[in-house]
Amino acid sequence: MLKPVILTVDDDPEVLQALARDLRQQYGDRFRIVRADSGAMAIGTIQKLKLRNEPIALFLVDQRMPKMNGVEFLEQALEIFPSAKRVLLTAYADTDAAISAINLTQIDYYLLKPWDPPEEKLYPVLNDLLDDWFANFRPPFEGIRVIGNRWSPQSHDMKDFLTRNQIPYQWLDIELSEEAQKLAALANCDRPSLPLVLFTDGSCFLHPSIAQVAEKIGLRTQAEKPFYDLIIVGGGPAGLAAAVYGASEGLHTVLIEREAPGGQAGTSSRIENYLGFPSGLSGNDLARRAVTQARRFGVEILSPQEVTGIRVEDTYRFITLSDGSEISCHALILAMGVSWRRLDVLGLDRLTGAGVYYGAAQTEALTCQDEDVYIIGGANSAGQAAMYFSKYARQVTMLVRGESLTKSMSQYLIEQIAETPNIRVQTHSIVIEVKGETSLEEIIIQNTITGETETVPSVSLFIFIGAVPRTEWLDGLVERDDRGFVFTGTDLKSGAPVSGVHRPKGWRLDRDPYLLETNIPGVFAVGDVRHGSVKRVASGVGEGSICVQFVHQYLAKVGS
Repeated sequence: MLKPVILTVDDDPEVLQALARDLRQQYGDRFRIVRADSGAMAIGTIQKLKLRNEPIALFLVDQRMPKMNGVEFLEQALEIFPSAKRVLLTAYADTDAAISAINLTQIDYYLLKPWDPPEEKLYPVLNDLLDDWFANFRPPFEGIRVIGNRWSPQSHDMKDFLTRNQIPYQWLDIELSEEAQKLAALANCDRPSLPLVLFTDGSCFLHPSIAQVAEKIGLRTQAEKPFYDLIIVGGGPAGLAAAVYGASEGLHTVLIEREAPGGQAGTSSRIENYLGFPSGLSGNDLARRAVTQARRFGVEILSPQEVTGIRVEDTYRFITLSDGSEISCHALILAMGVSWRRLDVLGLDRLTGAGVYYGAAQTEALTCQDEDVYIIGGANSAGQAAMYFSKYARQVTMLVRGESLTKSMSQYLIEQIAETPNIRVQTHSIVIEVKGETSLEEIIIQNTITGETETVPSVSLFIFIGAVPRTEWLDGLVERDDRGFVFTGTDLKSGAPVSGVHRPKGWRLDRDPYLLETNIPGVFAVGDVRHGSVKRVASGVGEGSICVQFVHQYLAKVGS
């Protein structure tokens, strides 16, 4: 925990030095002693301390200072640190002014110069004041603070980025928090410049990009080397499993993730059917454990970083990153997973991030306290989100297009939902329009059988539907189905015969593609991005694990 600050202010260098010496001798083990030689300098100091979230326990201030006397300083300082104790240091001639200041500005005490011996004239007074301060002190949050507006898409994106990357942060809503308003004023941040991100070193970013914050907090986005044995694109369960097995078996491995390790599974609030965790675990927990394990084996993780292109040259496979740089490898595993399918609903795009969210259950659940929440979707991800929201929301309504949940959801989740009184499943229902000026206000729901519509008030709509691969950057090289999922193994289309056997178009090797290999030798696909895959966490982990064996077989043949 950070030491609380005792700030002493005096324009006389000798007095200031003596004060700091005596304070440090008595309180240096519990407090940080900070000094300033003028009121103006002290104001600047406390503003920096406020932005760093360092608490001030006590002001010990000389009354007779030019330009800004002690009382004038305390009047300004208390607007920033209202709970700090206030002691005025005065000469005998200033006694009347000190007594008046006690009445007018609620100064806690005044001390006469000189204060020798401090054991009798200084420490007993300060001990009582500091004990009183400690009785009501609550240690501040030590980490990143994000000040924003709940209905701002940019603020939501920043919260979602930090949540998914498991970076602790404190959220302060500018509309609800007086503290947030004070901090924004100190940082000279107006509403259009939100979100404001404050760091523990006192620095702050106004309306920063995700890349700026990632660099500031030390996330790695640039590769250390130009060449790797194995490159894995995608950091979901399949990609992380491949990384762990690849690195543990001696392959120099780098994993590249566009958003955050864990992928879509990392957003799951609760996974209860994963082997070995009888009480279940969150997607965040699974991602954290897997990332720790991968790093222990030496996997290099680049996140957030996006792959935008691929090319093949002899036995080398090159990928292009979003900044235009390239890295190469002998073997490449595609494990990009899938993204939420975007709904084509009137008003939805305009309000996305301002009451309408794709996924984001863990990011936004706390803001939905005692509200009515609507969820679109009937698969496991939607069910897990509904259970999570039920802990905070007054009512959770699941809007399901089909006649029931049985065709798309695991039975254990169906039973849990049925036993949760504040979750309602509304079948044969779709959303056809959302309304709101600057944030979501209403949604229009249509019954798919009768065609009847109803308009309901809502400020929170969460969408958990569909699976869309983001594989456009593979165009012209890697074969995919009409929805963009990657063909592997026996699912590959036959081309001209090679050595009398029909193999994929462009295939030049005398062997068939391995089970998880694409039409490009040495390029593999695992997990949800693969055509015909089972959309389950355990399946993705299994594919990522066994794929490394095929990588070894491929590398052995390449090297022979």
